[in-house]
Amino acid sequence: MYSNGDSIKEDHHFQDHIEHRVPVQIYLEQLHRDIGYVERVTHSFIKVNSTYYNRGLYTFISRPGY
Repeated sequence: MYSNGDSIKEDHHFQDHIEHRVPVQIYLEQLHRDIGYVERVTHSFIKVNSTYYNRGLYTFISRPGY
């Protein structure tokens, strides 16, 4: 499926993470901001830990096994 550290961007990547309960780590530039499970996916935002993160500003990294 996904390897630890894979960058995820596409809707189907996020849907896979929801379906399989794979956590994602969130970065703003080089700074870690959050880690958790994807709750919702929209065209512009990803919801993790009850917070909406702008897809254009943040980087989302797959963290299977975390």
